[in-house]
Order: sequence, then C-alpha cells, then structure tokens
Amino acid sequence: MLPKTVCWMRFFHRRGAREDKPRDDSGTRQTFRKKLREGQLDDKEIDIEISSQGQGIDIMTPPGMEEMTSQLQSMFSNMGQQKRENRRVTVKEALVLLRDEEAGKLVNEEEIKARAVYSVEQHGIVFLDEIDKVAKGSGQSSGGEVSREGVQRDLLPLIEGSTVSTKYGMVKTDHILFIASGAFHLSRPSDLIPELQGRLPIRVELDALTPNDFKRILTEPSASLTKQYQALLATEGLDVEFTPDGIERIAQISWQVNEGTENIGARRLHTVMERLLEEASFRGGDMESPLLIDGDYVNAQLGELAVDEDLSRYIL
Repeated sequence: MLPKTVCWMRFFHRRGAREDKPRDDSGTRQTFRKKLREGQLDDKEIDIEISSQGQGIDIMTPPGMEEMTSQLQSMFSNMGQQKRENRRVTVKEALVLLRDEEAGKLVNEEEIKARAVYSVEQHGIVFLDEIDKVAKGSGQSSGGEVSREGVQRDLLPLIEGSTVSTKYGMVKTDHILFIASGAFHLSRPSDLIPELQGRLPIRVELDALTPNDFKRILTEPSASLTKQYQALLATEGLDVEFTPDGIERIAQISWQVNEGTENIGARRLHTVMERLLEEASFRGGDMESPLLIDGDYVNAQLGELAVDEDLSRYIL
C-alpha cells in the first residue's frame, strides 16, 4: 500500500512556509535603529519626500464678511496641497519634519474651531484697556463727545450679550467676562454713560506703585529688567552685577520720578534702566568687567535725574 501523499505535501508546504517567512528585524536594522536612537546619525544627510508648504494669502474683506474670508482662505490653501517635494536634510531635521507632517494629519481643524468657540463662549475674558479715553472729562471740549459716546454705545450690546460674527463662526458673548480699566486722570468713571456703568457693576480702585513694588518688579520675575540687561551686556563681554542697595535705589528713584511727574506705573523702570546703563550699552566692550551696580553707582548716574524736576520731565 502506498502512503498518503497529501499529508507529506501538507507537511512540506507548512515547513516551507516557515522557512520562507521574511525576517522583520535583521541585525543591520537593529544596528541602525540603535544608532538612530543614540543620535549617532543626526549629522548624516538623507533625501526625503515631504508635503510642500503653500504660501499663505491674506484676504481683506469688509466687516461682517468674516465667513467669506475664511472660505476664500481655505479654498486657496487647499490649492496645491497635495504637492510633494524632495529635500536633502540631516537625519535630525528629517525626524522633526516627518513627525510634524504625521502629527498634522491627526489634527481635525473643524473640531479645533468648534472647541475654541465653545471655550471662548464659556470661559472667555475680554480686557478693555484705557476705557477712560472714551469718557467725557470735565475739562475736555465737546468736539469729540459724539464719537466717544458712540464707542460706548457700540460696546453695550457686546457686554450685555449678543452674537458676534468671527472668521471661526458665530460667538455668543452672554457668558464672557468683560473687564475695563483706565487711569481716569482727566475724567471719572461717572463720566461714562449710565448704561455702560450699569453693565460694569463691580468697581475696584488700585493703589499706586510703591518703592517696594518697584523692587519686587526688578527682582522677582524670571525675565526681569535686571536679568535682561545682564544677558544683553553679556554678549559684549561685560558682566553686570546688581547689589541689593543698588536695586533699592533704582526703585526709589523710579517711584520719585513718578510722583513728581506723570505717573506711568512700572513703565518708568524702562527709561530709568536705560538711563542708568546708557554708558555701559555704548562702551560695554571697553569697560572693566564685572560692572557693579550699587547705590553709589546709581546715585552717580541718576542723581541729577532725581533732583532736577525739569530733567525728570524730559525723561519719559
């Protein structure tokens, strides 16, 4: 009797299938993968094919036609979107380009716009600065009263709650928090029209900055003016060191100039610091390093500014 050949054929077929199966991870691939992860191939140049970035087109349309602007920009941006180009870059740059391209495919623009509109409607905050400029002061002429009152009346429906057309869709302002601020040197909050005052019911009065406040502004922020000037002059090879008494003197002079002239708040520090380090800014490379900014140095550079009121008015 002859043996069944079918079983032998199936056996050899299955055995051959296991032998012919391609190996996914070869030794060479593992080697290159290790070098890639360790950064040994970052400086190697390769050719890759990526999507070409089309040039953006700015379209100006009259107010109220934001939806048409969005549609036109979307139409022009989609033109030539499928074009791809070959670029020769390093492996490190290629990883960034390919990662950004793949990440862009995962982004749903419509979903982002919808979530952005929802976030604005439910958690939005609008800050109206210099609201005192649209209030009629007692000493001002009546020539611009009509335009100032018109601006106030245009703000009424926005603060009260309305639907505004934007390029991302319609936005309801019912739950948006509106905060208005102003110096009110030449006018008072009561000079605003009564309707606008009623829609801004909570009133808070802020105190002027004290010398201690100026000192905190110069020391506590991670990117304070003192640290900015230290980094700026370090590029010229000049190390600058601020002592505690020097910072206290700068804060005192800034407060004194604000009290004697127009009070512009913390902006005064910009001009005071510019005047203090004026010589170092022009002769930084020729000066001896390090430069110590103490109380005596501040008095030598800014003493005249603190004493002469006319000069203080000249320094903005």
